Amino acid sequence: MADVHKPDVRSKNMRAIRTRDTAIEQRVAELLGELDITFRAQDKSLPGRPDFVLPDYRAIIFVHGCFWHHHHCHLFKMPATRTAFWMGKIDSNVARDKRYIAELTDGGWKVLLVWECSLRGKTRLEEQALSARLEEWICAAEGNGEIDEKGIHQL
Repeated sequence: MADVHKPDVRSKNMRAIRTRDTAIEQRVAELLGELDITFRAQDKSLPGRPDFVLPDYRAIIFVHGCFWHHHHCHLFKMPATRTAFWMGKIDSNVARDKRYIAELTDGGWKVLLVWECSLRGKTRLEEQALSARLEEWICAAEGNGEIDEKGIHQL
């Protein structure tokens, strides 16, 4: 099936998708601020340009959109048009994410993925629960982890 938009409209729509300071990133920044945790945002010097770097804890936080990074939740749905293109695009994002996590881990960082579904949608975590999971991982966790709508898990 062909795209429902003309190329110039599709291009405009795709350019409007933000790569930084998204609503979900802003929410995580607010939570980190409420926890009084110092961070740097969008650090270009590290692999993957992490959304948040917490130098005092030697920790990295990536905030991932469930669609763009293929999370297995209700927010991910493969498009019905140009499926092969989207599968290739999303699969390359997932492979790149794994490479960055491995590089950061090898460099002595612990990495946390915060999935969009934990912050928005019908199954999102309560704000207090999300804040508690963040603090728990930052202060106590030894290894890599992820927070989704079900809670916190090890990677």
